[in-house]
Amino acid sequence: MSGARPLALTALVVVALAAASAHLLSGDAVGVGFLLGYAGCWAVFAAAVVALRWTPDRAVVPLVLAGAVVVAATGLVAAPRTSTDSYRYAWDGRVQAAGISPYDHAPADLALVTLRDAWLFPAAEACADGADLTPLTDGGCTRINRPAVHTIYPPVAEAWFLLVHGVSPPDSRHRAHQTGAGILSLAVTGLLLVVLRKRGEPRRAALWAWCPAVPVEAVNNAHIDVLAVLFSVAAFTLVARHRVTGGALLGLGIAVKLLPAVLLPGALSGARRPRAALAVIVPAVVMVGAVYLPYVLLSEGSVLGYLSGYAKEEGYDDADAGGRYALLRLVLPDAWAAPAVLLVMTVVALAVWRRGDPEYPWRGALLTIGTAFLLLTPGYSWYALLLVALVALGGRVEWLGVASAGAVAYLAGPETGQGPVTAAYGMAAVGVLAGAAVRHRRIPWRPAPERKQRQPGSPSRPGRRLGVGPATTSSGAESPPGSSAVPPTGLG
Repeated sequence: MSGARPLALTALVVVALAAASAHLLSGDAVGVGFLLGYAGCWAVFAAAVVALRWTPDRAVVPLVLAGAVVVAATGLVAAPRTSTDSYRYAWDGRVQAAGISPYDHAPADLALVTLRDAWLFPAAEACADGADLTPLTDGGCTRINRPAVHTIYPPVAEAWFLLVHGVSPPDSRHRAHQTGAGILSLAVTGLLLVVLRKRGEPRRAALWAWCPAVPVEAVNNAHIDVLAVLFSVAAFTLVARHRVTGGALLGLGIAVKLLPAVLLPGALSGARRPRAALAVIVPAVVMVGAVYLPYVLLSEGSVLGYLSGYAKEEGYDDADAGGRYALLRLVLPDAWAAPAVLLVMTVVALAVWRRGDPEYPWRGALLTIGTAFLLLTPGYSWYALLLVALVALGGRVEWLGVASAGAVAYLAGPETGQGPVTAAYGMAAVGVLAGAAVRHRRIPWRPAPERKQRQPGSPSRPGRRLGVGPATTSSGAESPPGSSAVPPTGLG
């Protein structure tokens, strides 16, 4: 097959992916209907990734970049479709611009009534017609969810909200945060391409750049998680050689959204000496404290906001209260679920820390956050943006099933009940285990060449670290199973 034909085929599939995403986001499907269209986008995404394997090497980077722009742009075709979180972002930025701490007042507080406008707080006559409008005790309504509680977002996220407010035109409304999130998603793509191109695997960047979760969750819904993803990816690309810088960047990610804290064991992969571990931990802690300090000094109340209330609302403190711990509750009493999560995560974290490969810290990070998702079975699909980026770094595509399960939980769970959600996470777990088994056994797709018998006195095969995959070439690119050093052509 000539180089032009696979290139044209891949480009055509990417265009089809963008068209499917735009059609989904510009339509009016909700719940299960939206999930079905979303699943269709994932199917086209898988086809695009497969087609990219045969695209000529010289065309991979331009094609991934062009596809990233086109796919991300589809997130701008409509107002947020499945989440109202970005309205809180806009409100928090407006409050800060007025010189008020976002942690001191809830949106419904009448002390901030002068900051209200017809976009975030529609007129009373419009309240009865808006499905996504929340009523207020004063008779009005708002687009902001949970308007009676204080903000939950950490300080770097709040700084981003203020920045977007400051640079956006007054009438930009939801498009301000969507555009900002689109820029961040492309920045993640660029960073992945830089790192993976050096390792000889630029195709893997498409696992993030073309993933349907990016236009839907990162751009259209404008979730702040994409900023945490950017800092986290930067941290893991540097921490192996520059521990202090990597730790500081991870601290910034944690100060965007607390979820990247789960990645810390991965950043400590192989750091058995206390000095090496502290070189990552201390900068991360100091960075988090440094960015929180100004808000602590300027705020009259707690800067933790609705964090504890959110944990209770989502059922993390009581397995009976929601759909959390779904897989564990199949085999354990509800009361044992939370302790079991703590035990398993402790074991995984210690294993990653002690036996992880410091040259590939994102592998341990993917293992820790992926395990956490399978144990906790979260109900919000955008949490998985961080997981998708780590999949792109390491190429372990079997973990993408966990991201898909989160979408089932969020979009279908309220309509179908817990059964399909548990099934989705169960299938994701089976997929991860199958992928791990294949990798562990190093099953080749074609007959492996006959190996020469080791002669007495010859050096034995070195032991493998936890999470180490195929062999690598001299350029750092991973080689396919069954070979020692061949040019990389796949996505791992």
